[in-house]
Amino acid sequence: MSCDIAAALTLWLAAVNADPRAEAARLLHPVAAVTEPTALAPVPLSHEPLYADIVARAKSLKKQVQRYEAAGGATPDFDSFKTRVQALAALDMKGHLDLAQRGTDGDLKCILKGISQDLPKKLDEMAAATGPARLKALTDMAYLLNDNVEVITAPPRPPV
Repeated sequence: MSCDIAAALTLWLAAVNADPRAEAARLLHPVAAVTEPTALAPVPLSHEPLYADIVARAKSLKKQVQRYEAAGGATPDFDSFKTRVQALAALDMKGHLDLAQRGTDGDLKCILKGISQDLPKKLDEMAAATGPARLKALTDMAYLLNDNVEVITAPPRPPV
């Protein structure tokens, strides 16, 4: 319930504080407003070596999880996968600490810390699960790895 109220309040505040000229332009040219080149600009942080490494590793691990899913949940090289996930979790924590040292107060710092803590939990769930629960654990891991990529590479969006 409180999330609904917060979302409604955010929409109302955005409407109240909207620039009438920008709103008119958006209404007259809705496609142009959505496809502005500035809205698609890459996030500079994603080009820094640490964060580019996190993205590359998460993408690679997600592909491996998809192979496990295609194989019905079989994980023949699970020990190697586990080592790689643990290394990614350590890099996510390193990213969190880097952003904290920079004094940033954005969400990315907290999200990276959360992912670094969630990856080992999802790994344990994968190891313990069997049958259909194993496929669900694999799907959950794939979503988390995808989130790991998108929080770094997704362009910032204006508030709705």
